[in-house]
Amino acid sequence: MSGRKLVQGNEACVYGALAAGVRFYAGYPITPSTEIAEMMATELPKYQGTYIQMEDEIASMGAVLGASMAGVKAMTATSGPGFSLMQENIGYGYMAEVPCLIVNVQRMGPSTGVPTAPGQADVQQARWGTHGDHPALVLTPWSVEECYTLTKKAVELSELLSMPVILLMDEVIGHMRESIDIAEELNFAQKAERALPALSPQEYQPYRADEKGRIQLAPFGHGYRYHITGLVHDVKGFPTNNPKLIEEQLVRIQRKVELNRQEIELYETYYADDADYLLVSYGCSARSAFATMRKLRANGLKVGLVRLITLWPLPDNSLRNIVKNKKRVFVVEMNQGQITREIGRVVAGLCKVQGIHRIDGELITPNEILEKVVGSLC
Repeated sequence: MSGRKLVQGNEACVYGALAAGVRFYAGYPITPSTEIAEMMATELPKYQGTYIQMEDEIASMGAVLGASMAGVKAMTATSGPGFSLMQENIGYGYMAEVPCLIVNVQRMGPSTGVPTAPGQADVQQARWGTHGDHPALVLTPWSVEECYTLTKKAVELSELLSMPVILLMDEVIGHMRESIDIAEELNFAQKAERALPALSPQEYQPYRADEKGRIQLAPFGHGYRYHITGLVHDVKGFPTNNPKLIEEQLVRIQRKVELNRQEIELYETYYADDADYLLVSYGCSARSAFATMRKLRANGLKVGLVRLITLWPLPDNSLRNIVKNKKRVFVVEMNQGQITREIGRVVAGLCKVQGIHRIDGELITPNEILEKVVGSLC
């Protein structure tokens, strides 16, 4: 399995999951993520893993949570309509602090939309899809190589922070093919099992957090007895109506993301230091934005690019530092402005923010971006 391979983005996601130790997959096939399910069904048995096709996405998410509670690194993959159905159980995962990976290969919506057309309109749903105040950790790749590396990273972060992590792909990245380096042999039995807590079962309190707000759930079946629930709970996992404990838990599950920003805040900049104008983009749109930047630079216009890799939490402070003294920021995305509004909020008062959007089911092109940038500056 090692060496360079020409693979599809969805296939690279599977390799990344296997390399990270994922050994359980429950899902329901849906375009454009189906190749992930198909390949998991073939590959997981080779590594003593389990694949289950569930009756729907609600059950899929429930099975993933249950497998994770039993100590197995678990994941699912879906697209827009299925992602909507998963939201209640994703909220359970946030509250109960159950690590798992959810891959959403975005397509056009709402509803059934255009199943085979690309889109990036699940950005806000990935942050706010389930009810209540809750944290969210969302990564988005722009290449097949990153489908591999970011899948591994997402699994690692879910284990570190004990929470669901969302890999927000899109149809273009999921179905394109590029050559990637799969550096390891896919023989990771030693990586597949979650470590047991250092404390004895008698001393163990599942929701007693460390200084960075992180907990460690002991796998079921190893003598660690505790309660797990979607209700607000105390350090032993039992429901509570104590206002002080309620506030402490809700604040902690939010703050653990903030306290671990050094691990999770990922972005790249290109020619941003000397730029007069900035493009901000992510996923497949960032590829077109990158090509636009190069064309404009070749014609003497100082344009830079910020490529977001972690969408949530948005790198607020870093963005504010980057846009200082810039004349304008152009946000390129394939929706009606879901990140544009966020960038406008973050950099309010520092510079003007303008969105460049496309929502007709076609990939936004470099020339289209170039025309809108030049046209707005004339």
